Amino acid sequence: MGVKRRLQSGGTLLGFLAQILTILSTATNYWIRHPGGHSGLWQECNGGICSNIPCQTMLAVAGACMVLAACSAVVGLVMGLRILYHEGDSRGQTMSGTFFLCGLLLLIALTGYTVKNAWKNDVFFSWSYFSGWLALPFSILAGNLDSGKRVEETALSTPLPTDSPSPSQGLPSTLRSRLPHTRQDRP
Repeated sequence: MGVKRRLQSGGTLLGFLAQILTILSTATNYWIRHPGGHSGLWQECNGGICSNIPCQTMLAVAGACMVLAACSAVVGLVMGLRILYHEGDSRGQTMSGTFFLCGLLLLIALTGYTVKNAWKNDVFFSWSYFSGWLALPFSILAGNLDSGKRVEETALSTPLPTDSPSPSQGLPSTLRSRLPHTRQDRP
């Protein structure tokens, strides 16, 4: 297995992990903990009773970005698997762009949610929130590793070492070529 295939395999694996973490983070209700309960993007639970959160602009933006990030992670993973199992497929840059889009959407959602809730007293971020932040570098790395074009171009442009004479063997011929012509060399 070549370097390009190994990088693509690693990128696809990281994309799968990013997808799992993004879906887990989006679907669960443990983004923040507060005395008496916890809440997420969609529901708030107090004393064991969960109810839907009324529509708030920042939560709606964060939820939409998380859903779109999960969808782009699924598309990126499908494209990554297709590239991995079809040798001649040349959609590496499109797939990289899909994972970078997933990372950007995650960044927007998580930053917006952080700004909304960071200033509240007695509120602590929980594991769903942190799994979203963990999905961010995984998706960016997946996009970077799966575009094996740069690796292939670098490997093709780097000359392989050849059996050249050692520096001491090549020195006399180099010196002879740089010496001025003497009378014996002239016709």
